[in-house]
Amino acid sequence: MDRARAVALARVERFTGRSLVGFAALAGLAAAFGVLLLLVRLSWDPLYRVDHGIAADANGLVAPRPWLVSTLQLVTNLGGRQVTVWLVLAVIIALLIRRRGRLAAYLVVTGLGAWMLDPSLKLLVGRLRPVVDVPVAAAPGNSFPSGHALGATVAYGSVLLVLLPAVPRRFRAAVIASTVTLVVLVGLTRIGLGVHFASDVLAAWLLGVAWLGITGHAFRLWRREAGRPAVPLSEGIEPEAAPDLAPAPRERTLLPHPRSAAAELVTGWVVLFGLLFVLGSILERLSPPGDVAIPRWFAERRTPTLDGLSWWLSKAGDTHSVLAVSLAFCVLALATLRTWRPVLFLSLVMIGEVTLFLTSSRAVGRPRPEVEQLDGTLPTSSFPSGHVAATLCLYVAIAVVVLPRTERWWRWLPVAAAVVMPAAVAVSRVYRGMHQPSDLLGALVLTAVWVGLVYWVVRPNEVVRRDPVPAVDGTARQPVAASR
Repeated sequence: MDRARAVALARVERFTGRSLVGFAALAGLAAAFGVLLLLVRLSWDPLYRVDHGIAADANGLVAPRPWLVSTLQLVTNLGGRQVTVWLVLAVIIALLIRRRGRLAAYLVVTGLGAWMLDPSLKLLVGRLRPVVDVPVAAAPGNSFPSGHALGATVAYGSVLLVLLPAVPRRFRAAVIASTVTLVVLVGLTRIGLGVHFASDVLAAWLLGVAWLGITGHAFRLWRREAGRPAVPLSEGIEPEAAPDLAPAPRERTLLPHPRSAAAELVTGWVVLFGLLFVLGSILERLSPPGDVAIPRWFAERRTPTLDGLSWWLSKAGDTHSVLAVSLAFCVLALATLRTWRPVLFLSLVMIGEVTLFLTSSRAVGRPRPEVEQLDGTLPTSSFPSGHVAATLCLYVAIAVVVLPRTERWWRWLPVAAAVVMPAAVAVSRVYRGMHQPSDLLGALVLTAVWVGLVYWVVRPNEVVRRDPVPAVDGTARQPVAASR
């Protein structure tokens, strides 16, 4: 009995010690954020000069380099609500599928708290955004704190804390470092694009980490009340959930001949690039009559209502939406199918689509239609349509994975999406004056050839052999493989 009491007392002492250290760190973060908030609210002159000096220097570095602007915009999208909300929502659904409601509740509470903190503080402080010499980006609302930096900190940080137990120990340091790097890069892009001051981003980081600390500690207390031992956050917030959090068992034959598969994909990519280049060059020389008449017909019938509708339809095929849907599908596919092959299939399809679009667009260099272009000047040329190609590849790949795996009625929903979504995006792009109708032919050829090639190489619906996975009790269990 005395030994049991000593063990219990030692556990309480360790928990208390860890809690005190955590509270001290949390108090330090809160104090730093409070001081920064006060200085911004009072327009403290030294901070004002530093913020405006950094904004001017960053604008001078970024504005003359279009490639750098595009890179920063690509990275900053990873901290936008479209991506972070979809990611967290997909993980929540995956946790519910795996019957881990406690962890899903943690993500809901943490995400909702950050979602409410950002607009509340912006309204309270009312700080205007930077004014730079050469604007390269715009953002609505007030400036303090940075919503992208706060959202990235909370979203990626909370998902990391939930999924960390499923990461092998030898990779945890690299995963944590990668997550921190991503959060830092998202914050820096907001400064580089001239839409936030440095203090806005720093405040968002401090607030995000503090909020993660508060919700993490609350979750630990919840575990303690449920009779579960307290664990350091370096182990994740629920280590015993590791078997259910593992995305999928290791597959012995993910690709039976990876070198041959890589050679086939590279060869097919080169051939398809050549095909797109030849097709684009022919279309540029022929200039089909419809390529002039149809964009003009749409331009003459534009209305504010149709402009707004076409903007939303066009957004369905942009980088934000395609990336969000891809992330969500990959998470849900792993949660339900417990196999990596469909994820590999979709990833290769989308990587190939992006690289083929960028290279063929640059090589062909076809000008946009001679009508008013509602999306302004874009860095890529007209052929092929990147929005339509990305939408086609995404939803066709999803339909290819889903259709043969169930007999239920909803298996036709991805098929319908693979028809309706690209058609809607195609009409919106022509309406907005961004593409000739024949540009859509390039998107169709790219999708048909590339998706077919990747399907032939990866075989996403094949039965796979897997290594046994340790069960919670330590015994080995063989998971059920996905079938064609």
